[in-house]
Amino acid sequence: MNNKKTLSILTTTALIGLAGAVQAETSLRLAHWLPPGHALQTTGFEPWIESISEASDGGISFSIFPAQQLGSATDHYDIARNGIADITFVAPSYQPSRFPIISLAEHPFMVTNAIEGSAGFNDWYQQYAQQEMPDVHVCMAFIQDPGTLHTVEPVTLPSDLEGESIRPAQAVMGSMVSLLGGVSIQVPAPEAREVISRGAADGITFPWDSVYLFGIDKETKYHIDFPLYTTTFVLAMNKSRYQGLPENERAVIDEHCTSQWASEISSGWARQEQSGRVRAIEDPTHTVHEPSSAEMAAWQEATAPLMDAWREEVTDKGYDAAAIEASFREIMGAAGALYE
Repeated sequence: MNNKKTLSILTTTALIGLAGAVQAETSLRLAHWLPPGHALQTTGFEPWIESISEASDGGISFSIFPAQQLGSATDHYDIARNGIADITFVAPSYQPSRFPIISLAEHPFMVTNAIEGSAGFNDWYQQYAQQEMPDVHVCMAFIQDPGTLHTVEPVTLPSDLEGESIRPAQAVMGSMVSLLGGVSIQVPAPEAREVISRGAADGITFPWDSVYLFGIDKETKYHIDFPLYTTTFVLAMNKSRYQGLPENERAVIDEHCTSQWASEISSGWARQEQSGRVRAIEDPTHTVHEPSSAEMAAWQEATAPLMDAWREEVTDKGYDAAAIEASFREIMGAAGALYE
C-alpha cells in the first residue's frame, strides 16, 4: 500500500471516529415551568449549563424546555422521576404534604435572603434529600428571595387579615391565611392581577419584584417590609440517567451540584427581587410599612401554630423534627440568612 493511500485510509478512519465521538455526546433535557426570559433561566440555568459544557469539553450539552412544555409545574418531580426530562426545576410546595421536611424553610420569618441563604439551605437539605426524595437524584436545593404581603388596603397586624381574601404563594402561606381568618384564593400567578382588580382578592403574598413583573403593583399599593416567607426549589435529576453517565461526565455534574452553585443559580433572581423592594420604597404612590417590634411580636405569635403543625407532621412521618429544626437553625444562622 502506498503512502498516499495509507494516509487516506487513516484520515477516513479518524473522521469516522470523530463523527462517532460527536454522536456519542451526552445531551440532557432540562425542564422548567417559568417563561424563558425569567431571571432564573438567563442568570441561573444558562450560565450553569455553559459551565458544564466547558468543564466537559463540550461532551455534555443541554436542551431547555421552559414554560411547562413537558408538563405542569405541579408534576416536575415526577417528570424527573419518570425520565420525561433528565433534570427538572421542582417546587416541592406544589404538592403539599408530600415533602414536609423541605417545607420548614417556607414558614413565616425563617429566612432573610436567598443569596447567602441558598448555599446554607443546600448544605442543610442534602442531609435529608435522599430520605425525602428517594426517586430522584437531588442535584441541589435553593430558595427564592423572601416575599411579603401586598394588599389593596393597609395591613399592619395579623388581625387585619380576618375576612380578607389573599392569593398565597405556597401551601404554608395558604395555611397562614386560613389560620388568621382569611380566605385563600388559589390562582396561578399570571391570573392574580385580574382576580385582585375585580375585587375577588384583597392581596397576595409575593416576592417584591414579581409584583411589578406581573403588573400587580397597579392593584396592591400597600406592603409590609418583613421577610414573611420564602419558597423552596430543587433541581432534580432522573436517577438512571445520572447513574448511567460515564464516570468523567458524572464527575462534571457533581462539580456543578454544589452549595456554591445553589447560591450562584439563585443570586441573579434574588437581586432582581430585592430591586423591587427598593422600587416600592421610592415610589410615592406606594406605602411600605416597617413593622414595630410590637407588631412583629404579634405576627410571630399569631403564626406560631404553623410550626407546631409542621413538627407534628414531620414526626408522624417518622422523622426527628427537633433535630431537623435545630440543624436548619444552626446552618442557616452560620450562613447569615436566619431570621432572628
